[in-house]
Amino acid sequence: MTTITQLYPPPVQELALHGLYLSHDLRQAAAELNRPLVYTNFVSSLDGRIALPGPTESGMVAPKQVTNSRDWRLFQELAVQADVVISSGRYLRDYAGGHTQEILQVYDDPQFADLARWRVQQGLSPQPDIAVISASLDFPIPAALLTGGRRVLIFTTEQADRGRVRQLEKSAGQVIAVGQASVAGDRLVQALAGLGYQVIYSAAGPKVLHLLLAAGVLDRLYLTLANRLLGGQPYASFVEGPLLTPPVDMHLHTACFDAAGLDGLGQLFLSYRRAA
Repeated sequence: MTTITQLYPPPVQELALHGLYLSHDLRQAAAELNRPLVYTNFVSSLDGRIALPGPTESGMVAPKQVTNSRDWRLFQELAVQADVVISSGRYLRDYAGGHTQEILQVYDDPQFADLARWRVQQGLSPQPDIAVISASLDFPIPAALLTGGRRVLIFTTEQADRGRVRQLEKSAGQVIAVGQASVAGDRLVQALAGLGYQVIYSAAGPKVLHLLLAAGVLDRLYLTLANRLLGGQPYASFVEGPLLTPPVDMHLHTACFDAAGLDGLGQLFLSYRRAA
Protein backbone atom coordinates (compact mmCIF):
# COMPACT_ATOMS: atom_id res chain seq x y z
CA MET A 1 0.00 0.00 0.00
CA THR A 2 1.69 3.20 -1.17
CA THR A 3 -0.99 5.70 -0.14
CA ILE A 4 -1.81 7.51 3.07
CA THR A 5 -4.92 9.41 4.18
CA GLN A 6 -4.73 13.16 4.66
CA LEU A 7 -6.85 14.10 7.68
CA TYR A 8 -5.87 17.77 7.92
CA PRO A 9 -6.24 20.20 6.30
CA PRO A 10 -9.59 19.18 4.82
CA PRO A 11 -10.83 17.68 2.66
CA VAL A 12 -9.93 14.13 3.70
CA GLN A 13 -8.22 12.50 0.73
CA GLU A 14 -5.84 9.76 -0.31
CA LEU A 15 -2.29 10.85 -1.16
CA ALA A 16 0.83 9.08 -2.37
CA LEU A 17 3.38 8.33 0.34
CA HIS A 18 6.25 9.08 -2.02
CA GLY A 19 6.43 12.82 -2.48
CA LEU A 20 4.33 13.67 0.58
CA TYR A 21 6.96 15.91 2.21
CA LEU A 22 8.52 17.02 -1.07
CA SER A 23 5.14 18.64 -1.73
CA HIS A 24 5.70 20.88 1.30
CA ASP A 25 8.34 22.69 -0.81
CA LEU A 26 10.50 23.86 2.06
CA ARG A 27 12.79 25.80 -0.24
CA GLN A 28 9.87 27.93 -1.43
CA ALA A 29 8.71 28.32 2.19
CA ALA A 30 12.13 29.70 3.12
CA ALA A 31 12.03 32.10 0.17
CA GLU A 32 8.63 33.40 1.31
CA LEU A 33 9.96 33.96 4.84
CA ASN A 34 12.93 35.87 3.43
CA ARG A 35 15.07 34.25 6.13
CA PRO A 36 16.27 30.72 6.93
CA LEU A 37 13.65 28.03 7.52
CA VAL A 38 14.65 25.71 10.38
CA TYR A 39 12.92 22.36 10.76
CA THR A 40 13.35 19.00 12.48
CA ASN A 41 11.86 15.51 12.49
CA PHE A 42 11.31 12.75 15.07
CA VAL A 43 9.63 9.34 15.22
CA SER A 44 8.01 8.58 18.57
CA SER A 45 5.99 5.89 20.32
CA LEU A 46 2.56 6.80 21.70
CA ASP A 47 4.12 7.32 25.13
CA GLY A 48 6.54 9.86 23.68
CA ARG A 49 9.65 7.67 23.58
CA ILE A 50 12.18 8.39 20.82
CA ALA A 51 15.12 6.32 22.10
CA LEU A 52 16.04 3.32 24.23
CA PRO A 53 19.35 2.40 25.88
CA GLY A 54 21.81 1.18 23.27
CA PRO A 55 24.71 -1.26 23.38
CA THR A 56 26.94 1.21 25.24
CA GLU A 57 26.34 2.47 28.77
CA SER A 58 25.81 6.09 27.74
CA GLY A 59 24.27 5.64 24.30
CA MET A 60 20.61 5.80 23.33
CA VAL A 61 19.31 4.52 20.00
CA ALA A 62 16.10 4.91 18.03
CA PRO A 63 13.74 2.05 19.02
CA LYS A 64 13.47 -0.66 16.40
CA GLN A 65 9.88 -1.09 17.61
CA VAL A 66 8.87 2.23 15.99
CA THR A 67 11.43 2.94 13.25
CA ASN A 68 10.21 1.75 9.86
CA SER A 69 10.84 2.12 6.15
CA ARG A 70 7.83 4.34 5.49
CA ASP A 71 8.89 6.93 8.05
CA TRP A 72 12.49 6.62 6.77
CA ARG A 73 11.31 7.54 3.29
CA LEU A 74 9.87 10.78 4.65
CA PHE A 75 13.05 11.50 6.63
CA GLN A 76 14.89 11.36 3.32
CA GLU A 77 12.37 13.68 1.66
CA LEU A 78 13.02 16.26 4.37
CA ALA A 79 16.80 15.84 4.16
CA VAL A 80 16.98 16.15 0.38
CA GLN A 81 15.50 19.66 0.55
CA ALA A 82 18.13 20.99 2.98
CA ASP A 83 21.11 23.23 2.34
CA VAL A 84 22.69 22.04 5.58
CA VAL A 85 21.96 19.29 8.12
CA ILE A 86 22.61 19.90 11.83
CA SER A 87 24.19 17.06 13.79
CA SER A 88 25.99 16.84 17.15
CA GLY A 89 29.30 15.73 18.58
CA ARG A 90 27.50 13.02 20.53
CA TYR A 91 26.01 11.60 17.35
CA LEU A 92 29.44 11.50 15.68
CA ARG A 93 30.91 9.64 18.68
CA ASP A 94 28.12 7.04 18.45
CA TYR A 95 28.49 6.95 14.67
CA ALA A 96 32.20 6.16 14.97
CA GLY A 97 31.37 3.30 17.33
CA GLY A 98 28.77 1.88 14.96
CA HIS A 99 25.99 2.38 17.51
CA THR A 100 23.59 4.65 15.66
CA GLN A 101 21.52 4.95 12.50
CA GLU A 102 23.04 6.54 9.41
CA ILE A 103 21.54 10.01 8.99
CA LEU A 104 24.40 11.99 7.43
CA GLN A 105 24.90 10.14 4.15
CA VAL A 106 21.34 10.88 3.09
CA TYR A 107 19.45 9.27 0.17
CA ASP A 108 22.55 7.26 -0.87
CA ASP A 109 20.53 4.02 -0.93
CA PRO A 110 19.46 2.98 -4.47
CA GLN A 111 15.81 2.98 -3.36
CA PHE A 112 16.09 6.78 -3.01
CA ALA A 113 17.58 7.39 -6.45
CA ASP A 114 14.57 9.54 -7.33
CA LEU A 115 15.50 11.92 -4.49
CA ALA A 116 19.10 12.18 -5.68
CA ARG A 117 17.75 13.08 -9.13
CA TRP A 118 15.39 15.64 -7.58
CA ARG A 119 18.30 17.38 -5.89
CA VAL A 120 20.28 17.53 -9.12
CA GLN A 121 17.25 18.96 -10.92
CA GLN A 122 17.09 21.74 -8.32
CA GLY A 123 20.69 22.69 -9.10
CA LEU A 124 21.87 21.72 -5.62
CA SER A 125 25.07 19.99 -4.49
CA PRO A 126 24.86 16.18 -4.33
CA GLN A 127 24.60 16.22 -0.52
CA PRO A 128 23.69 18.96 1.97
CA ASP A 129 26.54 20.35 4.05
CA ILE A 130 26.93 19.34 7.72
CA ALA A 131 26.84 21.60 10.80
CA VAL A 132 28.10 19.89 13.96
CA ILE A 133 27.20 21.33 17.38
CA SER A 134 29.61 20.54 20.22
CA ALA A 135 30.90 22.33 23.31
CA SER A 136 33.58 19.73 24.10
CA LEU A 137 34.76 19.12 20.48
CA ASP A 138 35.41 15.54 21.58
CA PHE A 139 34.39 13.67 18.45
CA PRO A 140 35.92 12.23 15.25
CA ILE A 141 34.97 13.41 11.75
CA PRO A 142 33.94 10.40 9.62
CA ALA A 143 36.06 10.25 6.47
CA ALA A 144 32.93 9.85 4.34
CA LEU A 145 31.87 13.39 5.23
CA LEU A 146 35.09 14.89 3.90
CA THR A 147 34.73 13.63 0.33
CA GLY A 148 32.85 14.96 -2.67
CA GLY A 149 33.24 18.62 -1.80
CA ARG A 150 30.85 18.47 1.11
CA ARG A 151 31.43 21.23 3.64
CA VAL A 152 31.68 20.48 7.38
CA LEU A 153 31.10 23.36 9.80
CA ILE A 154 31.60 23.02 13.54
CA PHE A 155 29.76 25.27 16.01
CA THR A 156 31.07 25.51 19.54
CA THR A 157 31.50 27.94 22.45
CA GLU A 158 33.98 30.68 23.19
CA GLN A 159 35.32 28.49 26.00
CA ALA A 160 36.28 25.63 23.67
CA ASP A 161 39.79 24.21 23.86
CA ARG A 162 41.91 26.23 21.42
CA GLY A 163 44.21 23.33 20.61
CA ARG A 164 41.27 21.15 19.62
CA VAL A 165 39.83 24.01 17.57
CA ARG A 166 43.07 24.21 15.57
CA GLN A 167 43.11 20.44 15.05
CA LEU A 168 39.56 20.43 13.68
CA GLU A 169 40.16 23.44 11.47
CA LYS A 170 43.16 21.69 9.97
CA SER A 171 41.48 18.31 9.43
CA ALA A 172 37.79 19.02 8.95
CA GLY A 173 36.65 22.57 8.37
CA GLN A 174 35.65 25.87 9.86
CA VAL A 175 35.05 26.13 13.62
CA ILE A 176 32.74 28.96 14.74
CA ALA A 177 31.98 30.10 18.30
CA VAL A 178 28.28 30.90 18.78
CA GLY A 179 27.91 31.16 22.54
CA GLN A 180 29.69 31.55 25.86
CA ALA A 181 29.26 28.38 27.97
CA SER A 182 26.82 26.75 25.55
CA VAL A 183 25.82 27.07 21.91
CA ALA A 184 23.10 29.70 21.40
CA GLY A 185 20.42 28.73 18.89
CA ASP A 186 19.86 32.25 17.57
CA ARG A 187 23.57 32.84 17.00
CA LEU A 188 23.86 29.44 15.32
CA VAL A 189 21.12 30.25 12.81
CA GLN A 190 22.48 33.76 12.25
CA ALA A 191 25.90 32.30 11.46
CA LEU A 192 24.41 29.76 9.04
CA ALA A 193 22.39 32.50 7.35
CA GLY A 194 25.55 34.58 7.00
CA LEU A 195 27.16 31.66 5.18
CA GLY A 196 24.26 31.54 2.74
CA TYR A 197 22.21 28.64 4.15
CA GLN A 198 18.46 29.11 3.87
CA VAL A 199 16.98 25.62 4.42
CA ILE A 200 18.30 24.19 7.70
CA TYR A 201 17.38 20.67 8.81
CA SER A 202 18.14 19.63 12.36
CA ALA A 203 18.72 15.87 12.44
CA ALA A 204 20.17 16.18 15.96
CA GLY A 205 18.58 15.07 19.21
CA PRO A 206 16.39 16.48 21.99
CA LYS A 207 19.01 18.80 23.52
CA VAL A 208 19.62 20.52 20.20
CA LEU A 209 15.87 20.82 19.66
CA HIS A 210 15.61 22.52 23.07
CA LEU A 211 18.23 25.14 22.19
CA LEU A 212 16.44 25.86 18.90
CA LEU A 213 13.07 26.17 20.65
CA ALA A 214 14.46 28.28 23.49
CA ALA A 215 15.95 30.69 20.95
CA GLY A 216 12.69 30.91 19.00
CA VAL A 217 14.28 29.81 15.72
CA LEU A 218 12.53 26.49 15.00
CA ASP A 219 9.87 26.95 12.31
CA ARG A 220 8.59 23.43 11.64
CA LEU A 221 8.35 20.20 13.63
CA TYR A 222 7.73 16.93 11.78
CA LEU A 223 6.60 14.05 13.98
CA THR A 224 5.79 10.44 13.16
CA LEU A 225 3.62 9.01 15.94
CA ALA A 226 3.73 5.20 15.93
CA ASN A 227 0.72 3.37 17.35
CA ARG A 228 2.76 1.49 19.94
CA LEU A 229 3.54 1.93 23.66
CA LEU A 230 7.05 1.10 24.91
CA GLY A 231 7.50 2.21 28.53
CA GLY A 232 10.90 1.58 30.13
CA GLN A 233 13.68 3.62 31.72
CA PRO A 234 15.43 5.98 31.24
CA TYR A 235 12.80 8.08 29.55
CA ALA A 236 13.81 9.92 26.36
CA SER A 237 11.43 12.32 24.65
CA PHE A 238 12.17 14.63 21.74
CA VAL A 239 12.77 17.76 23.85
CA GLU A 240 15.31 17.63 26.67
CA GLY A 241 16.26 20.62 28.82
CA PRO A 242 14.87 23.21 31.26
CA LEU A 243 11.23 24.23 31.22
CA LEU A 244 10.53 26.38 28.17
CA THR A 245 9.37 29.76 29.47
CA PRO A 246 7.20 30.87 27.83
CA PRO A 247 6.05 27.63 26.23
CA VAL A 248 6.49 27.29 22.48
CA ASP A 249 3.11 27.33 20.74
CA MET A 250 2.67 25.32 17.56
CA HIS A 251 -0.13 25.14 14.99
CA LEU A 252 -1.01 21.86 13.32
CA HIS A 253 0.11 22.14 9.70
CA THR A 254 -0.72 18.71 8.27
CA ALA A 255 -1.93 15.35 9.62
CA CYS A 256 -1.91 12.09 7.68
CA PHE A 257 -2.77 8.55 8.73
CA ASP A 258 -0.62 5.72 7.40
CA ALA A 259 -2.77 2.61 7.80
CA ALA A 260 -0.09 0.34 6.34
CA GLY A 261 2.66 1.51 8.69
CA LEU A 262 4.16 -0.85 11.28
CA ASP A 263 2.77 -3.88 9.43
CA GLY A 264 -0.78 -2.58 9.56
CA LEU A 265 -0.74 -1.21 13.10
CA GLY A 266 -0.66 2.30 11.69
CA GLN A 267 1.08 5.60 12.39
CA LEU A 268 0.41 9.32 12.07
CA PHE A 269 2.56 11.68 10.03
CA LEU A 270 2.18 15.10 11.67
CA SER A 271 3.72 18.47 10.92
CA TYR A 272 3.50 21.62 13.00
CA ARG A 273 4.49 25.21 12.37
CA ARG A 274 5.54 27.65 15.08
CA ALA A 275 2.86 30.15 16.03
CA ALA A 276 3.69 33.74 15.12
